[in-house]
Amino acid sequence: MTPAPNLALQGLVPGTVSSSVTLVGDRQVVMARCVAGHRAGALSEAAGRSLATAARHAVASRLPLVVIIASSGADVEEGLPALHGWGVAAHAVAACSGRVPVLMAVTGPAVSGPALMLGLADVVCVTDESTAYVSGPAMVEEMTGVRLRPEALGGPGVHRRHSGVAGLAAADEEAALSALGEVLAHLPDSCDDLPPTLGTDDPVDRDIPEMADLLPATPTGAYDVRQVVTKVVDEGAFTELWEGWAPNIVVGLATVGGEPIGVVANQPSALAGTLDIPSSQKGARFVNFCDAFGLPLLTLVDTPGFFPGKDVEWRGMIRKGAQLAFAYARATVPRVCVILRKAYGGAYIVMDCKTMGGDLTYAWPTAEIAVMGAKGAVEILHRRSTPEERAAAEADYAGELLTPWIAAERGLVDDVIDPRHTRAVVARSFDLLRTKHEDSVARKHDNSPC
Repeated sequence: MTPAPNLALQGLVPGTVSSSVTLVGDRQVVMARCVAGHRAGALSEAAGRSLATAARHAVASRLPLVVIIASSGADVEEGLPALHGWGVAAHAVAACSGRVPVLMAVTGPAVSGPALMLGLADVVCVTDESTAYVSGPAMVEEMTGVRLRPEALGGPGVHRRHSGVAGLAAADEEAALSALGEVLAHLPDSCDDLPPTLGTDDPVDRDIPEMADLLPATPTGAYDVRQVVTKVVDEGAFTELWEGWAPNIVVGLATVGGEPIGVVANQPSALAGTLDIPSSQKGARFVNFCDAFGLPLLTLVDTPGFFPGKDVEWRGMIRKGAQLAFAYARATVPRVCVILRKAYGGAYIVMDCKTMGGDLTYAWPTAEIAVMGAKGAVEILHRRSTPEERAAAEADYAGELLTPWIAAERGLVDDVIDPRHTRAVVARSFDLLRTKHEDSVARKHDNSPC
């Protein structure tokens, strides 16, 4: 069968932006393309309005919005009207948020307004030839005296590792659209629809006999939590997002029993799995994303706490750490939590514990659920004791209190499960929660910490 032709939207309007209803993978989307071939991709007033038209059509038709960007910014020759054209576009794209998925690919420079537009997207894919910054190298040198190449200021490596702009990276536009298509495969067309069901031959009751062996013999040993994730999800397929940024937390998309889910997991191989500012922001943004589009959340916990230090406190650990707590607390999708090993203090609470509104919480027998570890607790409770007495107290504390059984007795853990049964328990839990419904609180909107 011959594929249906693209349907142009305002196809004869001149400028750098063209838009149409087309396919990405096998999904119908509204695509807006701002390319650098005409006047370096400068956005005129007409181009801004064309982009706004695409965004409004995406909302009206309840289709995902995909934007390809390569633009030098507002058209300087046109002046103020071009600037307002960008404002019209930004307003329309922002109106898509939480209604339809907004995915963007950067295939060249994205300067000033177009760069800010990336911050309005749910997922951004950068390509090898992309650069993105609000203020370019010339302005940076003029204001700070620091000379930087464009790629050093806003190249793909910068946005993958440092800024958190890039959820994905690809070689070129074709690969970027393929990567975004993989994300789309897990998402509904809009917030009004259910996520699609994907086919799988992976039995939901599959045992994982090797699961317990993934944890190191010592409580402080590092391991890659992605090995746990891929054992639990269908066929080991896990689409990780923001892989290079805040690596101490892992987020991504997968399916269990063919049903799409979002996964959030502490990563013990990076900063021992502690939560700092970037990881709190990354986790919160992803939880909000999944909640907006109805994706159930699986949270895997192994964290000794928040990362300590003057630097993180001065940079706003209180406000930024609260973002993750806030995101989980307001999420209404089905939520299942599995505590693998360490679950200490406030970091345990914000990682979707039962009292944060999580639906079902399980723990492996190796779980250590407490205010803090044995060493820290003994230093507070037995600070005047001899070294020998402290060592004995640590052993007693670990044996009596660093277990999942106390939390289970208080109903804060629903069950202590054999690690080999993790996939089956998770699958049955999500199946049970499929009909979950929570009414939204009557208010204009909440006031999320920032």
